Amino acid sequence: MNASDTPATDLFSDFLEHIEKERGMSAHTVTGYRHDIGSFVGFLNRNNPKPVKGSDLEAVHPRRVRSWLAERREEGADAAATLARALSALRAFYRWLDVAHGIENAKLLAMSGPKLKSRLPRPTSEEDTANLIALAGDMQEEPWLGARDTALLTLIYAGGLRISEALSLTGDLSPAPAELRILGKRNKVRIIPLMDAARNAMDTYAKLCPYKMSKDTPFFFAVRGGPMRPRAAQALMQQLRGALGLPESATPHALRHAFASHLLAHGGDLRSIQALMGHASPSTTQVYLGVEDARLTRAHKLAHPRA
Repeated sequence: MNASDTPATDLFSDFLEHIEKERGMSAHTVTGYRHDIGSFVGFLNRNNPKPVKGSDLEAVHPRRVRSWLAERREEGADAAATLARALSALRAFYRWLDVAHGIENAKLLAMSGPKLKSRLPRPTSEEDTANLIALAGDMQEEPWLGARDTALLTLIYAGGLRISEALSLTGDLSPAPAELRILGKRNKVRIIPLMDAARNAMDTYAKLCPYKMSKDTPFFFAVRGGPMRPRAAQALMQQLRGALGLPESATPHALRHAFASHLLAHGGDLRSIQALMGHASPSTTQVYLGVEDARLTRAHKLAHPRA
């Protein structure tokens, strides 16, 4: 069937399969695209007398896109970042339509999204990070769970891991190796050196863990023996920040931010930090320069006699 006559829902399904299987995007990213682009295709079908086809997608005017965004806003998606993400997903879909099927829509691709305020990462401070890791071992009644939580937070901070990367580690890491092979976003592999503190925390947890570990099991177990889930790690950080009086920005991902910003503060170079973080673009890593500049500005205001 000619792409112009193909139902938009079928083209949408093909696009999702493309980004998941061929481009290796994470399940989280695919879910976001499915929600945003599915919302747009559904909007077109609701406002069209016949099911939308490829030719209809090619003819979509920016006015219809703005109407869709306005509808999203009325439904509660009022944050500029949410609407900008939705428009970005739609543009990605249309770029694929052009390359894969010759369905072009230059006016839609030229649309600009809502202006976003520049937001810097919010890492935990070195003192707060140390306190979080120290307290993690005391939040559980079972010693092995306390050791698990300590190992998890230490590993995220010491290696700059995403929570999904840490929880996907397998049980063949005992004793802890000198380096970790991490499979990150878009199936990109990077090698992370492990400092002694992280290796010791991992070994302590592995010795106390009541479940047998192997390459076929997770390294981080849940209470009943299944794999530990991200929600459990988020709940742990919620408990810890409540106990320490830290803001809601103190999340597992804030420890990854802390890894980068603390390395930079102690003389690490951006290229090395980019490689350790698994960032595809140097511009993603450069945002931590803004974090360090902001820290130095605060320090200057607090310490300088004329500030």
